[in-house]
Formats: sequence, structure tokens, C-alpha cells
Amino acid sequence: MADQKAPRATTNRSTTPGSDTFKQYISSQWAERPDEEVPAREQSAFAARRRAAISAAHPGTRLIVPAGQAKVRSNDTDYPFRAHSAFSHLTGWGADTVPGSVLVLEPTADGHEATLYFRASAGRDSDEFYANPEIGEFWIGPRPSLAQVGTDLALATRDLADLDAVIAAAGSAESDDDTLVVREADPDLTRRLDALPTGATDKTVDTVETVDTVADRAASLDVLSRDLSELRLVKDDYEIAQMRAAVAATKRGFDDIIDDLPEVVAHRRGERLVEGTFNRRARADGNTVGYDTIAASGPHACILHWTTNDGVVAPGDLILIDAGIELESLYTADITRTLPISGTFSDVQRLVYEAVLEAADAAFAIVRPGIRFREIHATAMAVIAEKTAEWGFLPVSAAESIQPEQQYHRRYMVHGTSHHLGIDVHDCAAARRDLYLDGVLEPGMVFTIEPGLYFQPDDLTVPEAFRGIGVRIEDDILVTADGAENLSIAIPRTVADVEAWVAVQK
Repeated sequence: MADQKAPRATTNRSTTPGSDTFKQYISSQWAERPDEEVPAREQSAFAARRRAAISAAHPGTRLIVPAGQAKVRSNDTDYPFRAHSAFSHLTGWGADTVPGSVLVLEPTADGHEATLYFRASAGRDSDEFYANPEIGEFWIGPRPSLAQVGTDLALATRDLADLDAVIAAAGSAESDDDTLVVREADPDLTRRLDALPTGATDKTVDTVETVDTVADRAASLDVLSRDLSELRLVKDDYEIAQMRAAVAATKRGFDDIIDDLPEVVAHRRGERLVEGTFNRRARADGNTVGYDTIAASGPHACILHWTTNDGVVAPGDLILIDAGIELESLYTADITRTLPISGTFSDVQRLVYEAVLEAADAAFAIVRPGIRFREIHATAMAVIAEKTAEWGFLPVSAAESIQPEQQYHRRYMVHGTSHHLGIDVHDCAAARRDLYLDGVLEPGMVFTIEPGLYFQPDDLTVPEAFRGIGVRIEDDILVTADGAENLSIAIPRTVADVEAWVAVQK
């Protein structure tokens, strides 16, 4: 493999030795490192079935699914790398994915041939080994060999340098094959493909149309992201098992927070301690958190995506904790619980909490194969409208408020009730509306149910006793053959159970 310079290397402060003597010495006297034989990982067979499904949807089309590149956080410091979800779904490669990897499905007479391109381990006789802080082994550790990854994922593998031939083939005048790419996964690779000759035709779902501009071409190519999102709407057995494991780890994270409550309350930025406690569990039992933890105490709970987490956690207030652990496979839970910091709900807090719980339970009660996804939200919102009307907060009745042209009750819950969940916390986001929001539930679908009520501290439409109270209850739901299962039911959610849970540290 040719020596590679780090794209972001800074020569003005480099002190890496460059003498021939040093180069000779550092490349010598290393023990042999034979390839370790590893069995194919469990998810490899499931990934193969997923590849077969996307292959059947795009016969005769070259499909390119990049893992993506590391993203800069500050100067030459990167964010932790996470492979694009579609790449991991189709390969089974999760947290251990090598950045820059690309899966290519090359069309054949009877389907597609899958090949995984990635930067294989460099020899110790290369400058990369010690001088490249971005990818060198001395800096980030050894990369696996082509053979190791091929066996591990049950996939054909080739060095990343060989991808140039694939790109050249995609732009060849002799090629009859269209090429689709997951465009947002690796913008640099997408730009290279966009720069290829555009006189050929690109496939869309229903038609074959001539591409006249790069913009039109980009729009037509987005079909692959859509189809890969829709492929994840129904989870297979491996994915469901991962979701169960992610929820179980998340429960342990919530238990840790309860255990640490005395220290949390005593600290001037107790929300940060909540975040840190949960993140510790995420790193111990999983890969990391599935999204930035929301630790929103007191009026912060009225800010839907509060992630600053720098406030006090004061007795008498509620704390809303929205958190989920992502496993090494990249599957994540997404759970919200709202806890009384002192151990018991006040009368008004209890009133609001039980209204939200009633909305969640009503939504869960209708979940079964055959209903439409949007019915879950409508059912929860009917309860929210009834409660806020009953309390006198609405200028109209609940029946009037739920009409599309009114929606007064939505002032107190502006977000949706459910989203699909899996390898992304908001999974299947590129799916078409008629398969997502208007889609019919099928066994194997996994999504959240998360109604809430949020009364802003300065909201003059509600009595003062309600202002600054925010409550959300979120559970992860699996559609079964004849109904549904609440995967997170073991995490306390009723008033009595939550109070008993918090009372452990009173």
C-alpha cells in the first residue's frame, strides 16, 4: 500500500523523525501478527437478507452505500466516528466500522454481487504506520485485514484504493448500468459521482428519465436513501433482540440516576450529573448514548430538546429525563421518564402526570397490525384535548379543539406522539409518507409512544400553579402478531411505581 499523508496533517508543528536511519529502525523487529480466525458475526446472515431485498428492488443498478468519513470537531480533533445507518444495516458492521468504508452492490445477471471496500491495515514499513495521526496505527490502533473483515461479515472485501475502478466504471460510456448512491453518507464521494458524465439515464421508482442537470440527477438518486429507510420499517429477529437489549441497558442507566440522586441534588449543576451518570452506563454497557441526553429539571422540562443540562435539580420540582443507550450494533433505545425529585408528586404535578399517562395508555391500547400509524397520535391527542379542556385551558370544547382548523390544545404539546425507532433514534426518516405517517402497522415495527404536557413558565393561559411543569412519558413499542408489547414496561411509569422508585434514595 502506498504511503498516505494525513489530509489534515499540520507540518508546521510536526516533530516526527524523518531520517532514513529512523525509518529503517521503526519498520524493523516487529513480531509477526497473523490474522486471527473469527467466525461470522450473528448479524451477517440478517445483513445478507437485507442486501438481497434492496437488490431485488433495483435490478441492473449499481448501488453504492458509504459508511462516511470522520467529521472535524475542532481543528484536527474529530467527533467519534459513527457509520451511516444504511451502511451498518446492510453490512452488519457497527461501532467497529473503519471510517471511509464503502459497500458496493454490482449488478449481475441474477442480482448483485456485494463487495466491501475499506482501508486495510498498513504494513509497518509504511510512513502511515507512525506518521499519520489520522489513520496511522501508532495513533489510533491497528485496522483489521481484508481477510478478517471478510470472514467477520461474510462479505467479499477489497482495498479502498480499488474503489477508483468502480467509480470509473460508473462513468464509462460502455457501461449500461445506472448508479445510485446514498448521497448524504459521504459528500465527497457523492460529488465525484455527480461529476461523471450525465448523458445516460438514471432510474427512479416508476420512470426512466433523462438527467439534464446535476440537481435533477441528485433528486433522482435520492431514491436509494428512501428505499433503504423503508427497508427498516419492519425489524427482523436480530433487530428486535437488539432493541430489547438496548432497552434493558437503558433501564440500568435510569436506575443509576436514581442511585445518584442525593449527589445530583447537592450539586449546583445537578442536570450535568444526571447526564454524566447515564452516559457512564452507556459507555459501560453499550457503544454510547443514542442521542444527547435530556436532563431537564423544573421549567427546563418545558424545553422539548433541552440538552444544555446545566441547571440545578431541586426538591419539589420534576425532572424530565429523555435518554437511550446505543449498542455496539448501533441500535438504540429512546425512553423518557419524569420523576418527582423529592420522591412524591404534588397535587398539580400528579394531575398533569396522570393525564399524560392516560394519553400514553390510550395510544398503546389501539396498537395492533392493520391500523394506521397516524391513529396513535390522534388517540393520544384526543386525551390531551379532553384534559386541557376539562381544566379550563381551552377557549372551546375538546371536540372543537381537535378539529384540524383549531388545535388549541396543541399549544401544550406541539410535538408528535410517535416515531419509528431502531438503528436510528428517528428511524426510517426518509420513508414515504404513505408508508410512514399514513402507513399500516405490521408485526415487527418498533416505534415510540411519547405524549407530553408542557406549561411554559410565562404562559398566561394556565393557572400559576401549572406554569413551569413539563411532563413526558415515552416508551418503546413492538407490534406483535395480534397486538403490541411495551418493551420498556419494566422501567417504572405509574405514579405509585415512580414514587416508590425514587423513594429508594429519600
